[in-house]
Amino acid sequence: MESMPDTAPELLLAPHWLVTVDSADRVLVDHVLAVRAGRIADILPRGEAAQRYPNAPLRELPGHALMPGLINAHTHAAMTLLRGMADDLPLMQWLQEHIWPAEGRWVDEQFVQDGVDLALAEMLRGGTTCFQDMYFFPETTAARAAGAGMRVVAGMLLLDFPTPYADGPDQYLEKGLALHDQFRGHPLVTTTFAPHAPYTVSDGPLEQIRIYADELDVGVHMHVHETEGECRAAVESNGERPLARLHRLGLLAPTFLAVHMTAVTDDEIALVGRTGANVIHCPEANLKLASGFCPVQRLLDAGVNVALGTDGAASNNDLDLFGEMRTAALLAKGVTGDAAAVPAATALRMATIHGARALGLEDEIGSLEVGKAADLVAVDLTHADTQPVHDVTSQLVYATGCHRVRSVWVAGCELVRDGHLTGLDEADITARTANWRDRIAAAR
Repeated sequence: MESMPDTAPELLLAPHWLVTVDSADRVLVDHVLAVRAGRIADILPRGEAAQRYPNAPLRELPGHALMPGLINAHTHAAMTLLRGMADDLPLMQWLQEHIWPAEGRWVDEQFVQDGVDLALAEMLRGGTTCFQDMYFFPETTAARAAGAGMRVVAGMLLLDFPTPYADGPDQYLEKGLALHDQFRGHPLVTTTFAPHAPYTVSDGPLEQIRIYADELDVGVHMHVHETEGECRAAVESNGERPLARLHRLGLLAPTFLAVHMTAVTDDEIALVGRTGANVIHCPEANLKLASGFCPVQRLLDAGVNVALGTDGAASNNDLDLFGEMRTAALLAKGVTGDAAAVPAATALRMATIHGARALGLEDEIGSLEVGKAADLVAVDLTHADTQPVHDVTSQLVYATGCHRVRSVWVAGCELVRDGHLTGLDEADITARTANWRDRIAAAR
């Protein structure tokens, strides 16, 4: 493994295990990772590191696993402020009777700013270094994430109907394109088109999105086949299942990200595989809303890239990707009746390199390899609930929780150290959150 040339690294990290999630899924013991200019400059045995970089600062991480930052490929970050508001309801009742009315009353730029800050604090402390978002005022989400030093793929939202953010498809597109231009070339912010769902966006706007996505070389991120009811309603309305309609409109491609996908036939799985479209699996939100079971192992067997998302905290009710990995692996075994379905290494890949691939960031993040961004997570495995360690990858998926994350770096900047946020003011964030809780409660 070759190092990057030129100057000495700014930091050497020495964990017990270095979980690369590279193409060979290598786990290196007693190796050192060198960081220079926000990137992984070298990975080499401890003895060689001492000889090659005798004067570089060394950070010992005994009993820790150093792994790639987790990638939350689908969430609605600002919805943290609606966490627990309308639990134990099916999807459409939850949306139509509770969430959409609450959003209509409360969502504005301040709501999004405060909700996103709460989400950033939760995600960073849980080892998530990059997230893809779909929500109102995405320019605010992008600015807050970038200001906190976190990586974000900001969704250029689109709906047929007016909301507090835009009055119709044309204005959604106008604002989305302005967002794309505003953050073009930003080191931490990229964009994707985010039409909400087939049942909320008509053909005309989707055709426009396809044209713009091709011109700008950006992805399209959309809820698709979230429930059987959605598919039945589409057939009753226009005689066509949503996935077939999206294929007819030319949207299914390696840049398309289909979120949820619980209601799919064998032919639809084959179609996704042929077109190269990605699937974003949100196991805990699907379970909580009784939306169905995404056939993850069948999708993987068909060559589909499957990544992980939490969905929003209003339907999960957390943004914990360690929990999603464990649930995804266990659920796949229960659904298939096969204990070998979605093994630990696959679940970890879904939360890292598969997410990077879905977001078009595979060359930048998702694995620990020389030249990639230093988006890193150090997990403490010295406690009773994570001992003994026979297989570190299995331990990270099945035994470890987000509470064992000790340090987090994005582009080489340490945003969590010894379990504490280094930049965000958690006391201020929770105080603002409490104010929203009281305001919303007083109006109910």
